[in-house]
Amino acid sequence: MARLSVNIDQIATLRQARLGKEPDPVTAASIVELAGADGVTVHLREDRRHIQDRDLRLLRETVKTKLNLEMAATEEMINIALEIKPDMVTLVPEKRAELTTEGGLDVVMNKEGLSKQISVLKNGGIAVSLFINPEIDQVKAALRVGADYVEIHTGRYADAANKEEGEIEFGRILDATKAASKLRLGINAGHGLNYINIKKISKISEIEEFSIGHSIISRAVLVGLDKAVREMTELVKVNQAVLKQPL
Repeated sequence: MARLSVNIDQIATLRQARLGKEPDPVTAASIVELAGADGVTVHLREDRRHIQDRDLRLLRETVKTKLNLEMAATEEMINIALEIKPDMVTLVPEKRAELTTEGGLDVVMNKEGLSKQISVLKNGGIAVSLFINPEIDQVKAALRVGADYVEIHTGRYADAANKEEGEIEFGRILDATKAASKLRLGINAGHGLNYINIKKISKISEIEEFSIGHSIISRAVLVGLDKAVREMTELVKVNQAVLKQPL
């Protein structure tokens, strides 16, 4: 049965809009866990646009499930990860001007650098996941550089303009997850998933964990954080079943 890790970056985004103290992402993380989430995800960006270093330190002290730190593969971030010791690091590409992460890491073109960085993190006792596009060559490269997990980028599926395009992107995700499973990589998925498009993709039995943030926090504004997390948790866990053919 798949797990749900809730990304709480948008809680911090709202706080940083006025550079104040609330809403507190650390408090939000506690509510998320009480509501049944299996983990908490945060992205510590180079420009610190939402999550701050203090948030990360407090989250490490208070999160009781699993803390997943999304970060760029830079020396600064690796040093922070080695100090904080999250349960998992997910390496993601990062551009200052982007509103959100726009695509997956190009592991194929950056094998040497990623291999060294992953080795440092794993030697520090931290599991490593790579955020990649649903492409089989990227999956194979992730194995070669020593990753423990891949997180399949579901953004193109989530943003599909029509049903036909959605089917094509879903097929790519399915193929990538099958390939990762055969290589014995752990498999996570996320980006752009919401209460509607999760229903189909959650049926891919190879996916172990979904990382979902914006749609949950957006719904929480209307119905409350506890209810929003419980509703998504039910969709992720109840809908998952063995999927032999694309729907």
